[in-house]
Amino acid sequence: MPFSPLIRAVIITFSLFFILACGEKSDHEASSSAAPKTQPQKYPPAYGDAIVTGSIGDASNLLPVLASDSASGDINGLIYDGLLKTDKNLNLIGNMAESWEISEDGLTITFRLRKGVKWHDGHAFTSKDVMFTYQLMIDPKTPTAYGEDYKQVKKAETPDDYTFRVTYERPYAPALISWSFPIMPAHLLQGRDITKSPLTRKPIGTGPYIFKEWQTGQKIILEASPDYFEGRPYIFRYVYRIIPDTATMFLELKSGGLDRMDLTPIQYKRQTNTPKFEKDFKKYQYLSFGYTYLGFNLLDPKFQDKRVRQAIGYAIDKNEIIDGVLLGLGQPANGPYKPGTWVYNEKVTPYPFDPEKAKMLLAAAGWADTDHDGLLDKDGQPFKFTITTNQGNKQREMTALIIQQRLKDVGIGVKVRIIEWAAFLKEFIDKKKFEAVILGWTIPINPDLFDVWHSSKTKPGELNFVSYQNREVDRLIDQGRFTFDREVMKKSYDRIQEILKEDAPYIFLYVAKALPVVAARFHGIKPAPAGIEYNFIKWYVPKHLQKYKLEP
Repeated sequence: MPFSPLIRAVIITFSLFFILACGEKSDHEASSSAAPKTQPQKYPPAYGDAIVTGSIGDASNLLPVLASDSASGDINGLIYDGLLKTDKNLNLIGNMAESWEISEDGLTITFRLRKGVKWHDGHAFTSKDVMFTYQLMIDPKTPTAYGEDYKQVKKAETPDDYTFRVTYERPYAPALISWSFPIMPAHLLQGRDITKSPLTRKPIGTGPYIFKEWQTGQKIILEASPDYFEGRPYIFRYVYRIIPDTATMFLELKSGGLDRMDLTPIQYKRQTNTPKFEKDFKKYQYLSFGYTYLGFNLLDPKFQDKRVRQAIGYAIDKNEIIDGVLLGLGQPANGPYKPGTWVYNEKVTPYPFDPEKAKMLLAAAGWADTDHDGLLDKDGQPFKFTITTNQGNKQREMTALIIQQRLKDVGIGVKVRIIEWAAFLKEFIDKKKFEAVILGWTIPINPDLFDVWHSSKTKPGELNFVSYQNREVDRLIDQGRFTFDREVMKKSYDRIQEILKEDAPYIFLYVAKALPVVAARFHGIKPAPAGIEYNFIKWYVPKHLQKYKLEP
């Protein structure tokens, strides 16, 4: 169960599956095909019960500074808090900071912290924890993908236990939202090697849920924090079950073993329309805040000529993928932003499906079928490569197979390899041991592209794992992040989208719709631009409908 507004306001994560979403306009608001937009409150809220949610992949690390996958983000979003968070309409609001002030020159932010907040081990939360988290993020020995925002801070101060102040060298657009990142406990981590910390497996946060158990590859169990500063969550137990196959997960849902999952398009459209299912579950759909792409390893000689990458773009029919794989529940992706948002460049259009153009570009790049075996070759080497993607995501597998066929039509041989999620990230992505991948990114509200696209972020384990380098893009990224002028930012990001289309380090494929389904006994779900989970701690099951007899 992704909890985007809590933790993804600032974090970009690899997505496992369909991502619950955020939007900016009314036409992106979450809606339900089987329920009114807001469930009528027939019964009063009640404490107790459990929710069992399904995921195709396990978490990798429950210390937020070290985690970059969505499964870990789902769990960390319930255990930790940032100083700020987003509300149902994606506005920044206070979280562990009660309020904040920005100086007239825009360079200094002073946060007033909540008093009385405690870590789950009973230790008091203070500004020392915020200072520690900041220092951890900028420490060159910290292996994190998220340190850049904090390196822009010129000075950090803790005037007292409940005040934290940061000053920037120059205007920095992502400054405020960067403090949505989870704060980590100084008293448990300071002076220690965080990569070996017990908190990577047994986290201790200040969030609405307390960690209880992690059975690797099977499940993670959390329980409601009775002392949470926003009030004790109504749902007592949260169980995150790992089921690496969506068909099996769906069977578990229908048999009562799960209360929530993300449906596949075929499940949503064709397998959930029975009277019993509609009585037992509520379905929702809205355009996700994430995209799926085909990414090339640009260190591989085959992909270093952009004409080859462009040719692959022309050879792929995105509409065929959207119709065949998503059953129409999505739309083409043309860049790293969500269609309809202010930062999206409407003038950038996708490569049209044009196999003949693809063949011309490949020929211009020196690829020809000299031995008449059906495959292009160059310097005696046939044009063959492997697309790797993660296990459990049938949409990506099907997308890979369609691309395989389309590339065969233009003389390129493709193999498809499916790898278990954790191994995929650790052994292939982090080590750059791939030729091409199909993956997805969740996109935070902050439009900054630094971590994924800047040339300085190409080291092993960092997020620019395709090794894309473009000086103009670097300059534009810096231009966009070091200004508060929305017009300047828009021009920078528009141009970046044009360059990314021209350079084609990714073939942006589609933005899918999020298709969550929740057991009907859960009340308090109020769809909004932020999705449905932004108010999870207010979900409840009326006493007479509770399935699990669990008392706090």
